[in-house]
Amino acid sequence: MPRSPASKGKGAPPAVARTAPTRTAPRDTGFVRVRGAREHNLKDVDLDVPRDQLVVFSGVSGSGKSSLAFGTIYAEAQRRYFESVAPYARRLIDQAGVPDVDSIEGLPPAIALQQQRGASNARSSVGSVTTLSSLVRMMYSRAGVYPPKQAMLYAEDFSPNTPQGACPTCHGLGHVYEVTEALMVPDPSLTIREKAVASWPPAWHGQNLRDILVTLGYDVDTPWKDLPKKDRDWILFTEETPTVPVYAGFTPAETRAALKRKAEPSYMGTYIGARRYVLHTFASTQSALMKKRVSRYMEGRLCPQCDGKRLKREALSVTFAGIDIGELSRLPLDRVVELLEPVARGEFHGHAGGDATNTTATKTDRAKRAAAGQATHAAAPDVRRTPALSEEKRLAAQRLAEGVIERLHTLQALGLGYLSLDRATPTLSPGELQRLRLATQLRSHLFGVVYVLDEPSAGLHPADSQALYDALEQLRDAGNSVFVVEHDLELMRRAEWLVDVGPDAGERGGQVLYSGPPAGLADVPDSRTAEFLFGNTPAPTSREREASGWLQLQGIHRHNLHGLDARVPLGVLTAVTGISGSGKSSLIAQALAELVRLHLGHEPEDSDDDTGDGPTVLERTRGHLAGHVDAVQRLVQVDQKPIGRTPRSNLATYTGLFDHVRKLFAATPEARRRRFDAGRFSFNVAKGRCDTCEGEGVVSVELLFMPSVHAPCPTCHGARYNEATLQVHWNGRNIAEVLGMTVEQAAEFFATEDAVARPLHLLREIGLGYLRLGQPATELSGGEAQRIKLATELQRSQRGRSLYVLDEPTTGLHAADVDRLMAQLHRLVDAGNTVVVIEHEMRVVAQADWVIDMGPGAGERGGRIVAEGRPADVAKVRESRTARYLAAALSG
Repeated sequence: MPRSPASKGKGAPPAVARTAPTRTAPRDTGFVRVRGAREHNLKDVDLDVPRDQLVVFSGVSGSGKSSLAFGTIYAEAQRRYFESVAPYARRLIDQAGVPDVDSIEGLPPAIALQQQRGASNARSSVGSVTTLSSLVRMMYSRAGVYPPKQAMLYAEDFSPNTPQGACPTCHGLGHVYEVTEALMVPDPSLTIREKAVASWPPAWHGQNLRDILVTLGYDVDTPWKDLPKKDRDWILFTEETPTVPVYAGFTPAETRAALKRKAEPSYMGTYIGARRYVLHTFASTQSALMKKRVSRYMEGRLCPQCDGKRLKREALSVTFAGIDIGELSRLPLDRVVELLEPVARGEFHGHAGGDATNTTATKTDRAKRAAAGQATHAAAPDVRRTPALSEEKRLAAQRLAEGVIERLHTLQALGLGYLSLDRATPTLSPGELQRLRLATQLRSHLFGVVYVLDEPSAGLHPADSQALYDALEQLRDAGNSVFVVEHDLELMRRAEWLVDVGPDAGERGGQVLYSGPPAGLADVPDSRTAEFLFGNTPAPTSREREASGWLQLQGIHRHNLHGLDARVPLGVLTAVTGISGSGKSSLIAQALAELVRLHLGHEPEDSDDDTGDGPTVLERTRGHLAGHVDAVQRLVQVDQKPIGRTPRSNLATYTGLFDHVRKLFAATPEARRRRFDAGRFSFNVAKGRCDTCEGEGVVSVELLFMPSVHAPCPTCHGARYNEATLQVHWNGRNIAEVLGMTVEQAAEFFATEDAVARPLHLLREIGLGYLRLGQPATELSGGEAQRIKLATELQRSQRGRSLYVLDEPTTGLHAADVDRLMAQLHRLVDAGNTVVVIEHEMRVVAQADWVIDMGPGAGERGGRIVAEGRPADVAKVRESRTARYLAAALSG
């Protein structure tokens, strides 16, 4: 497959001109030419896509647009890159497979920015993803104000992820974890025999520890609160591990008698203190369930040594612009810009202080200046005085501050100014994470590259979209090709080229309906996109149902909500709107959900701040829930968190339909003859699965200096099962072939089996007919995971009086699929339930019965209710940044 460099081709400008392209300069008219693409559902597609242009791939969910953009074009570019490296790596890449395509010509190197959740590592943050943290650390190291006599620190000393920088008490995590008596013994009125020590393991192991205490002479039948403190402390906190005889089933009196006569014990048991058990289990268990169980008895609090700033004291004693690096990292990026702008202009009023590294000054002078500086900072960070800084240090401070601000402006432009540098990536939405990566690419100054993006508008309010469009055009104007898989109609209108794939999902898709300038799509009758792009059809209007009551949220404090009062109507569909970072999720997904959960007597769930690197530090919502709270009997929170963290979890297992499928296979004559039960057809059970890959279907291939890749299992070739299991057929298909079916195919195959057909029908109704039954959870987007959860919930018989909270359920949905999803949400409301959706899609907002608009800005500039009422009323509120977009949706 010959490669056509992006800088060549008919009418290509000279290489010199490509270093600083402008919109008026002639651009490369070359094309990426795809021939015979058959990846996933693509039907032998031929396609020519122009390079150096903004190209949008459109189509309904599952039509094949991602298979074309990512599975074919990007995958081939990646394969060619790997071919350029060592033969060892090339051989392994061949094992992992190549895109199913005849040829691709004119393909430059490619970079993919895909939808994916943040890594589950507490140490990964906004600062590390954008590499801003490195620049900020350099700024504090080279240009910070040091206390008297302190030696200059290196940049690594300002990192909580290095041994030389991390706080020695919390090891750079910012939190310490305690196992307290109150946590381990939640009900001290119980006796030990009645399981007062809740943190002990369940079942036999817990009984074993209680029996050991009887042998040791402790009273297990007196209420915990009445035991001597010395006994309570030993039982919970001892580090001793005595091994003693155990007489299972004996009463305390019978045990004492047996010990006296030295009777043969049931066994010898070793005691472990309750706290020691919790800490040891958390540190060593491989079971996520067990880890979560014991973490309930561990309480996280801010580290007293560093106050949660994660750094050693020496690093925190250095200031820049009047604050230490820990404080700077906690500020919204918008505030960091305001703080550093005077320094970048050469104004050092707030940057007064000593200079521990000024080699031209005497130590005495440096000490005097440093002491004066430190005293001034303690009194008022923004003092107006002449800074005692060397000229070299002033210049370094100015240059470094300029560099930080330049990068921050890019993040601000993409609507991310409300984030802070220390915000952990697991708490970011996939859309936020992708825009952070986009900002990094804008700073890279690459050209001649194909950028392939997956719905960069996801989670973005229409008011913030302009900055995204500008960023994409900036990448293009730098001499790159920008290929975007997108549902956003405005971005389609702004594109120079549109590739519409369809007409429908799965087997009924996979064809290129149109490829050319956007205006030409109007003449394609089969396109589902055209009717929304050019049809001027207004969104379905609000049904204007009346509320059956109200939930009152009073004095809510959470993130940027400070004493907020709000009300949520019951028995209707409510849409909560506002720009990214305005406080929507804080109010609904966190505050409302937590307070309702507490009212129902449930434990608080993991907060959105859970980073997976220790017990959850629950940030409790402060405030009260009032109103018609007894009208809610059940809370269902449908979020975008994965339905599983391993390839073993998939759509079929999560929805429960796979249990019925396995029973059908177990009931076949062949299975009964071989004595195969339903467990035989689970790829998680040893007897039926492939021994080589243990039911994974893939094996990991390690690559030196690069991420490992996954290749199909050489034994089962991805089938997951052993040969004997695959010999059993139901209606002519084996179990692996069923898992390979799409929802649409399976719905027809199992049409007569109601237990399987019902969930499949619901999955089709909410636009997921293109997913394979066995598609691993790790391959699903956040929006897909959320809709699978919703379909699972819709299977239940509806008794009403449930509160459904959904966070952007339309993420990743084509406008045609949005209306199908809304039909299901209306169905929930009509059954007597309350539905609250956090949403940016105006087609959804226009159909709501009630709208709560948050803002007016993001972060500190948000946190208020700007408008509330019927959609038509909110559309008229001038202060609302949502109003004009809602008005446009209502009018068509």
